[in-house]
Amino acid sequence: MDAFLLEYLPIAIFLGISSAIGIIFILASAVLAPKAPDPEKLSTYECGFNAFDDARMKFDVRFYLVSILFIIFDLEVAFLFPWAVSLM
Repeated sequence: MDAFLLEYLPIAIFLGISSAIGIIFILASAVLAPKAPDPEKLSTYECGFNAFDDARMKFDVRFYLVSILFIIFDLEVAFLFPWAVSLM
């Protein structure tokens, strides 16, 4: 049984090291990150309405249409690129 568990030792070491590195990075970002955001960073950016209003407020349907068109054309390009490359 000990020989069987010894085969999992590299996996346990890898998980331990990766967990330690992850925790170190999280703590380093919490300590070193700037903590005084300016009003411009907290302001609304290209969304059309304030981010801190009621979540059930009405807004324009054009936001949905633009996102749907983006998804359609993005998928179209993703399928056309391999086709175009194969024809070259």
